Amino acid sequence: MPTDPYPGPALTLYLASASPRRQELLRQVDVPFTLLAPQPDEDSEALEAVLPGEAAAAYVQRVTRLKLEAARQRLARRHPDQSPETAVLLCADTTVALDGRIYGKPADVEHAARILRTLSGTTHQVLTAVCVQRGAAVHAALQTSQVRFAPLDAHDIADYIATGEPFGKAGAYAMQGRAAAFVESINGSASGIIGLPLFETLRLLRAAGWPRAPISTP
Repeated sequence: MPTDPYPGPALTLYLASASPRRQELLRQVDVPFTLLAPQPDEDSEALEAVLPGEAAAAYVQRVTRLKLEAARQRLARRHPDQSPETAVLLCADTTVALDGRIYGKPADVEHAARILRTLSGTTHQVLTAVCVQRGAAVHAALQTSQVRFAPLDAHDIADYIATGEPFGKAGAYAMQGRAAAFVESINGSASGIIGLPLFETLRLLRAAGWPRAPISTP
């Protein structure tokens, strides 16, 4: 039987995200965690700003590293007695790209409508970067999926925006929500498109010494 690479005291996994989707995905695979979400007054917009000429893959990986550093500082403030060797930090960031252009979270209704009109009838990319840190060791992965949208008319877009679902979502849509009706096909990771690619995340957690969870049965 394989042994854990980091035998010793129990570990605590800190999820540095306020995303309910990422929380649900971790629960889906029976991974317990403690929330280490940023406060509303923390400037996430500054972290998520796109640099001039930055490619989507470079962008999402850079932002995830910045979120990881912010999470390390947050952990030190909120849990000063937590040993770095028993704390496992998990950070992720997702973006949408088409023809080399990055489509982040919409700022308002018109911005959301423009994004959805652009993605209508296209195959675009959804990129999610993940970082896991324990002590000084950082493990990282990037997952890229292709999503094909059906053509959307003005009524489709207006009705969807009226639900409020596009806001706070990269690309102005949530595949796990009402926008599932727009998706003709995907090529890649469904959980990655939602915001946390489980295959890659579990591999990173194992590399950091997180114990293998038993498979639950109903």
